[in-house]
Amino acid sequence: MALNSVNTNVGAMIALQNLQVTNKDLGTVQNRISTGKNISSAKDNGAIWAIAQGQRAEMGALNSVKDSLNRGQSAVDVSLAAGESISDLLLQMKEKALAATDTSLNTAARDALNEDFTSIRDQITTVVDNATFNGLNLLDGTLTGGFKALANTSGDATTGVITINDEDMSLSGTIVTLGAAAKIDTASAATAALGAVDTSIDNVSAALARLGTGSKSLGTHLNFVGKLQDTLESGIGNLVDADLAKESARLQALQTKQQLGVQALSIANSSTSMLLGLFR
Repeated sequence: MALNSVNTNVGAMIALQNLQVTNKDLGTVQNRISTGKNISSAKDNGAIWAIAQGQRAEMGALNSVKDSLNRGQSAVDVSLAAGESISDLLLQMKEKALAATDTSLNTAARDALNEDFTSIRDQITTVVDNATFNGLNLLDGTLTGGFKALANTSGDATTGVITINDEDMSLSGTIVTLGAAAKIDTASAATAALGAVDTSIDNVSAALARLGTGSKSLGTHLNFVGKLQDTLESGIGNLVDADLAKESARLQALQTKQQLGVQALSIANSSTSMLLGLFR
């Protein structure tokens, strides 16, 4: 037979313990609903929280990779636009140089052709000097070793980068072999200039093909990094996000349980007052 005592109410103690457990579970569920996370701090699950933090760091680092790839792609695209302009200028120069090889030209006509030729020649230098994006110029020969865009978060200078080689299109260079002082004021000079222009057209076309391939590789890798970030974000969500439908159902159950616990505690507390009837 249970002890009837006004000093110790075992029923109330048990009811209170159960109510405290229910309130604790209710607080956990409410936190999950308000944050949307099943694991919002290390105390919820230290191991999973640490894994999620590591992946969040990886995602943040990939933002730097994307920034580097975007800068590289923009610099290459500017170089491509400038290179195409240079190619068009060389085509115009070829027309002028070929016309100037005609030995029947009079002095006035040859001087006019030479003036056009030298003006177009100087435009190549202007285009090269202005082919700059964020301080990067792949066409003027100043960026030795090319541009290195980040490929991953390893920080390795060899395997962690995508290298886009510079293509020096300055006059008298290895690509544009036409001299900075080239003229077509005589038939022989025009013949020599024509040969240099033909070689330069072929070289510029090959350089543009290489730059185009580089731009495409940067764009392809940029798309991959974006998909990788999406996958990492989804993986982190699988680790720490709460199932809100499940938590909502659990919230309803715990609220009902809480109300029943309060009633059970009230009943247990009122049981001692029944002892007064024994003394009447």
